[in-house]
Amino acid sequence: MSTLTEVASGYRTRHTLPLRVELVRQLKRRRTLVMGAILALLPFVLLIAFAIGTPHDRNGQVTLMDTATASGANFAAVNLFVSVGFLLVIPVALFCGDTVASEAGWSSLRYLLAAPVPRARLLWSKLVVALGMSLAAMVLLPVVALAVGTAAYGWGPLQIPTGGALDSGTAAQRLLVVVAYVFVSQLVTAGLAFWLSTKTDAPLGAVGGAVGLTIVGNVLDAVTALGHWRDFLPAHWQFAWADAVQPHAEWSGMIQGAAVSVSYALVLFALAFRGFARKDVVS
Repeated sequence: MSTLTEVASGYRTRHTLPLRVELVRQLKRRRTLVMGAILALLPFVLLIAFAIGTPHDRNGQVTLMDTATASGANFAAVNLFVSVGFLLVIPVALFCGDTVASEAGWSSLRYLLAAPVPRARLLWSKLVVALGMSLAAMVLLPVVALAVGTAAYGWGPLQIPTGGALDSGTAAQRLLVVVAYVFVSQLVTAGLAFWLSTKTDAPLGAVGGAVGLTIVGNVLDAVTALGHWRDFLPAHWQFAWADAVQPHAEWSGMIQGAAVSVSYALVLFALAFRGFARKDVVS
């Protein structure tokens, strides 16, 4: 009896399922390695595409894609531009949607809770690690793109399609702001995936559901008949970061987009914690 009492008295909720343990578990998974490889290979694919492709005449109009080969900074910006709409959605949905549902699918979730790991602590550990890995994925792409672009096109200022340029130091700072904004804008997808992950035992359902709803948001944003209602769609602000790579940065769009994304995400995370606290875990 004394031994049981000593164990119970030494029990600390914060010591259960440490973040480093969860992080190591997720890093060792094959889907993490595959996703990292895809993001790291994309800049090389685009490099080949620009090398074998030929520019098209747009009646004098210059777009961000046309400046991709101007410098490493431009190449990194183009990689972000082509990835924000869909590719960067996938790692967020994968890391946040697979985390709880996979444990249920493996029938290991109930054993984690019997450890005992409090439900809120389990969700918190998994959410923090999932968001951390999502951020790492968004950092990996531009870092590799910047390195590849610099090696191929040189280190120089970021040429702006509308005219002018940002010096190398300013461009690096602005790209950091862009990555931070992209991460915040993807919190909606993270919230959707994480909430769905607590509702189903099928990881594919949680991941696919989050990606599907994100695509629906993009489709609705293309419906101009919705007018100002589109301002409430996170997808409406996903390219607001372009205002940060201008000679005089404009922050209003990014502030509105961040506010919309964080608001939706907080509600979805709250629903996930509330629903999981009452869920009958049998797997």
